[in-house]
Amino acid sequence: MWSSVEMRELQVFLTLTEELHFGRTAERLHLTHSRVSQCIAALEARTGTRLFERTSRRVRLTPAGEQLRARIGPAYAEIQSALADLREQATGVAGTLRLGMYSRVAGGPHVIEIVKTFEARHPRCQVQIAEPGLNEQFELLRRGEYDVIVMRLPFAAPDFIVGPVLAEEERVLVLARDHPLASRESVSVEDLADYTTTDVTGAPREIMDAFSPPVTPSGRPIRRASLRSIGEAAPRVATGELVHPTVPSFLEYYPQPELTSVPIRDLPPSRTALIRLTSNNSAKVSAFVRAASDVLGHRIG
Repeated sequence: MWSSVEMRELQVFLTLTEELHFGRTAERLHLTHSRVSQCIAALEARTGTRLFERTSRRVRLTPAGEQLRARIGPAYAEIQSALADLREQATGVAGTLRLGMYSRVAGGPHVIEIVKTFEARHPRCQVQIAEPGLNEQFELLRRGEYDVIVMRLPFAAPDFIVGPVLAEEERVLVLARDHPLASRESVSVEDLADYTTTDVTGAPREIMDAFSPPVTPSGRPIRRASLRSIGEAAPRVATGELVHPTVPSFLEYYPQPELTSVPIRDLPPSRTALIRLTSNNSAKVSAFVRAASDVLGHRIG
């Protein structure tokens, strides 16, 4: 019985345990809805038990489904990793390296040079840059849908490697040209308590609070408006609704004639780094990290 189980069935099962939605599972795996249903039905027939409870409104794992996921999830990941490693040994650095960068501002000034250097060294491997959501990029990295992501610091987690640092930029406050603070030579974090700043929904709190402080050094609260993306800040700042603590390159990527910036004198520089899974020792990821380190050299302090 088990010798006839297909890898596709296991892939569909594990993907459905993450999505808990047949349509999204089909879309993610580039299958039809009926093919997803067939795979799950075949697996349930082999196990002799229901793995999912389905209603018109929701899909959820049964206790048996939870048990199966816990047992085969790590094994499936290990098989995929072993096959990928074997392919890389045979072909070298080839295929596609998926680089996640939630905002163009986060990448810093050297990302394109790093990509071009990597692709020149490894012409059989192309870099595919995409913009994952802030609240999903780490899970996408864990699932293997990205090889490397770019993220602002501070960040630490036991299953991730951080580095090298890609950029280090001074801090500025972006605001409307007619804003009361626009004529200042610099501002302090204490000044921010008199205005509404920005908070990107889904960003890790440690990173967001370092980038856009929730309180001043004296303990005064700073009002922060929720944004769905970094790009949303520009038009709302231009109208005078918000001020945006950020880095100088923000105005390069989101230029608007109504905007200007003033240095924030008491915030430390913001740093951006590559982040990858500790368990991902693939040749292409290692080669990309080497390319980044070589391009950066001693440019980053």
